[in-house]
Amino acid sequence: MSIDPEILELRQRREEARLGGGTRRIDQQHAKGKLTARERIDLLLDEGSFQELGMFVTQRASGFGSNGQTFFGDGVVTGYGTINGRLVYVFSQDFTVFGGSLGEAHAEKIVRLMDHAMKNGAPLIGLNDSGGARIQEGVVSLGGYADIFLRNTLASGVIPQISAIMGPCAGGAVYSPALTDFIVMVKDTSYMFVTGPDVVKTVTHEDVTAEQLGGAMVHNEKSGVAHFMADNEEQAIPMIRKLLSFLPQNNMEEPPLVRPTDDPLRADEALDEIVPDSSVKPYDMKDVIHRVVDDGDFLEVHEHYAQNIIVGFARLNGRVVGIVAQQPMVLAGVLDINSSGKGARFVRFCDCFNIPIVTFEDVPGFLPGVGQEHGGIIKHGAKLLFAYCEATVPKITVITRKAYGGAYDVMSSKHIRGDLNYAWPTAEIAVMGPDGAVNIIYREEIANAADVEAARQKLVQEYRDHFANPYVAAGRGYVDDVIEPHQTRAKLIAGLEMLQNKRDTNPPKKHGNIPL
Repeated sequence: MSIDPEILELRQRREEARLGGGTRRIDQQHAKGKLTARERIDLLLDEGSFQELGMFVTQRASGFGSNGQTFFGDGVVTGYGTINGRLVYVFSQDFTVFGGSLGEAHAEKIVRLMDHAMKNGAPLIGLNDSGGARIQEGVVSLGGYADIFLRNTLASGVIPQISAIMGPCAGGAVYSPALTDFIVMVKDTSYMFVTGPDVVKTVTHEDVTAEQLGGAMVHNEKSGVAHFMADNEEQAIPMIRKLLSFLPQNNMEEPPLVRPTDDPLRADEALDEIVPDSSVKPYDMKDVIHRVVDDGDFLEVHEHYAQNIIVGFARLNGRVVGIVAQQPMVLAGVLDINSSGKGARFVRFCDCFNIPIVTFEDVPGFLPGVGQEHGGIIKHGAKLLFAYCEATVPKITVITRKAYGGAYDVMSSKHIRGDLNYAWPTAEIAVMGPDGAVNIIYREEIANAADVEAARQKLVQEYRDHFANPYVAAGRGYVDDVIEPHQTRAKLIAGLEMLQNKRDTNPPKKHGNIPL
């Protein structure tokens, strides 16, 4: 049976489009340890679910080094499909076509996809691998970026937006990922910066490589721009699938509920011994989290950045929760500039998408120092306070040990609309630690004592007996219950069940003015 010429032509065009910039450039992409745009989509989406849009779009400009070449798709593959059966929209930049650079048609394809995602209330995933704005198209390419930035901003808090950096992302191109909710980077093959190494050397005379300037570890550990880091693309893409398993489709839906496999009444007796006898000895708060959540499964966000605070997603009896916790192993869990910003952004994300927030608190206060004060610790600490105050989702706090000073207020205290506040018997809730308090209150008495150190220790013990416990706060109703640590899982699950229909609102306004 013969095939119509029109059908043959269609098939040939499809095959040409699937090859992007051609087999030679595909081989070059593989030689760099990178997948092609289509291979990435195949790995990301459920098998056979991808529906491509705009396959035959071509670039609008010619000349200035383009050599008259025309490629189907104009350097980006766009469409929709499913992840674990749930609708998502995805664009994947094709570095084999004009280096994945963004031109007018390229931008229009992404914009149309973003409009679909907003209208249909489904997550948007961008797989970025681009040389930046297409120079041959001039200001039109810059306008294309701005069209995308606007939609990133309008979609913020409406649908989840995830960016994976799979290659270069430089200049104006970095601002679209920066406007999204989560960024995944790949070691050695991806980087982000506003100005590249050559410009840096010209302007500041600093010699730096692309990896040193804006590689995956730099943005995961130092700048906090990126949230996840993978060794390779085959590891990065499953990270996106797992992240989406915790997120709702949009801000009008609840996070996905799964059938629990872990006993909601499970009590882990090891929690009763996890806090050391000495109040200055560290312990790993991640051990607490893993022992409390379903099946010990915790997806940490920003794992390498501001490690004195821990944020991430887990489930309790099948329900998604966002977890914020101090890490006593790092800077004693103190709040500083970076950890405050990290915590604030995560709390606000959870509030956008109806994810209850569970806070494990062991905070000695805010980090003192000239650097912190001059760097704006007041302003940055206020971000975390603002985020918790503003959040209307269910909020449950467990004070495991220290809750000192203003940091006690900030960490989802009952005074800022914390719904349920529990404390372990090891909790110390006070304006400051015993040593500092005694040195201030009894300065003259200690100075005039016959045995200064003995007098000081006696007063420290008296202060500790009176304040370094949860019962004064419980007596005031600031703590709802003092619980045995092994009861924590059951208490949290019961509390979340009680709060599942919680309704709370903020005063009518356009938006608040968070101290940025």
